[in-house]
Amino acid sequence: MPDLCYDCVVIYFQSLTRDELADLLLPFSARPRDRHVDADGTPLVELNDAPSLPEIKRARMRAKQIYHWVYQRFVTDWDQMTDLNKEVRGWLKENVEIFRLSERHAQQATDGTHKFLWNLPDHKTIESVIIPAALQEKDKMENDGKVFRGRPSEEELDSQHWSRLTACISSQVGCAMACKFCLTGIQGLDRSLAVHEIVTQVFELRKQAPITNIVFMGMGEPLHNVDNVIKACKILLDEDGMNFSKRKVTVSTSGLVPAIEQLGQSVDVSLAISLNATTDEVRSKIMPVNKKWNIEKLMETCRNYPLGSHRRITFEYVLLKDVNDTMEDAARLLKLVRGIPNKINLIPFNEHSGSEFLRPSDETVRKFQRYLVDRGLTATVRISRGQDILAACGQLRSIFGTARGSDRHKDWAGLKGMAGTS
Repeated sequence: MPDLCYDCVVIYFQSLTRDELADLLLPFSARPRDRHVDADGTPLVELNDAPSLPEIKRARMRAKQIYHWVYQRFVTDWDQMTDLNKEVRGWLKENVEIFRLSERHAQQATDGTHKFLWNLPDHKTIESVIIPAALQEKDKMENDGKVFRGRPSEEELDSQHWSRLTACISSQVGCAMACKFCLTGIQGLDRSLAVHEIVTQVFELRKQAPITNIVFMGMGEPLHNVDNVIKACKILLDEDGMNFSKRKVTVSTSGLVPAIEQLGQSVDVSLAISLNATTDEVRSKIMPVNKKWNIEKLMETCRNYPLGSHRRITFEYVLLKDVNDTMEDAARLLKLVRGIPNKINLIPFNEHSGSEFLRPSDETVRKFQRYLVDRGLTATVRISRGQDILAACGQLRSIFGTARGSDRHKDWAGLKGMAGTS
């Protein structure tokens, strides 16, 4: 059992796994005659005291109750948790805080995508996005003129108009990977997010809409913050908490090989690899991470990644005009993924001001996809969402932070102008 400190700083609830919460509640699980209390009545557990099995069960039951109240009923006031006794509620009020993110700005794209800018306690900001997908997705986004506007109506839910609502969340303020085609990379890295800051993004978005999927594809390289991302995933997957399916949580990485191995050993979630090139020469130019872990090492790690039955690794491939979009690239890509259960997600580049790259033509994209499909691969073309509000893949960026070189980008000035509105 961990040491308990009743004079420490407040603990954020969203940083606790259910087992950790149960450990904190153990002192309240002893029968009254067995308790040790200090002068003001605070329960104490002596270091040599081993909790009994009934005490452990009672603590786990209380942790389960609290997880239900917060993550399934969205109750954030300890006093409203009426099946907890006064003593437990009093201790929680004094020692455990349910963290909330302050919404600074929200935007809705014409296709229904919602982007949220959140204030952090240290005055940094992060972005996360709700991405809707209709039951019948068409190449040109013909959704009968319907878009997602906040929480879907009961009629829309009953008719299953939306097949899924994906939360795209951030793991860092900025990003250190400096991928040349990514707007977040312009900013550089301010800091990694704590577990509670990651989990609370999903909590806040789920209050807005019935989120079905989570992708760690927002600001930051998730596996550059691997310990906190792994713990956050465990909390998101907890059946008594948010209860997301392991197939519905995807962690995307630019290719930090040791952290990929750690992720596979620690938590069962879906893995996406941002590949984006088929030769080391090209990949190293557009993704500096390749200089440390090249394509051969990355693909070897993918071949050894522990995949469950019927699970596949997604290889994301941003198509850049005249850089990585040739038929020779398609042929090399086919060879690279051979022997790995996979699906290919082709992403035509989302252009933004200040970028040296261009989007390939629709014909080039179709030819690239067709080459792969005709040879037995599952290859989809991502329909980019939220481009009109800079919410598409590679376009997220914090309003405040280091933002190196951001003054050279006209999109930045527009975003800063909107940051003060709500």
